[in-house]
Amino acid sequence: MQASMLERRDFVRRLLIERRDLLVVSGLGSATWDVAAAGDHALNFYLWGAMGGTAMIGLGLALAQPARRVAVVTGDGDMLMGVGSLATIGVKQPKNLAIVVLDNGSYGETGMQPSHTRAGIDLVAMARACRFPVARAASRIEEADDIRALLHAGDGPIFVSARISAEETPRVLPLRDGHAIKQRFMAALAALNPA
Repeated sequence: MQASMLERRDFVRRLLIERRDLLVVSGLGSATWDVAAAGDHALNFYLWGAMGGTAMIGLGLALAQPARRVAVVTGDGDMLMGVGSLATIGVKQPKNLAIVVLDNGSYGETGMQPSHTRAGIDLVAMARACRFPVARAASRIEEADDIRALLHAGDGPIFVSARISAEETPRVLPLRDGHAIKQRFMAALAALNPA
């Protein structure tokens, strides 16, 4: 890991400023707490489980809603668990999908065991090998504005690995009822797409 690391909560908050109708899928645990701390929104699809599935849920949403921008915000553990999804996304080439991995080099939800990225596994190189036209690392807060612009207008699929501090942040717990989250999200999406 690089010496310079981002404070996760501030970074996610900056990404979601003036988000308009951005559809956001957040991975289990800390990523969901960070997205909720940036402001609860009906177009946030919080995942409380399904480790390894966040990117694929984002892909399904991007393919089903090609006129909408989709951002996946998840952790390195979740991305490593579902690393094969990068290949599927690379084949499908959704122009409206961006994945932001909050990489603290740890499996935060199971006790902070070191993840493979701490040992030097390079998720950005994997995304490039899977034909992501934009794949980059971020470690400075000044990069947040450029990354936010990519979320809203970049040609995807886009992959960003943000080097974040492993420091714990207070939990901001959004709605935890999976059915209610789905219903709220679908209603908000329907309002964007009137028949």
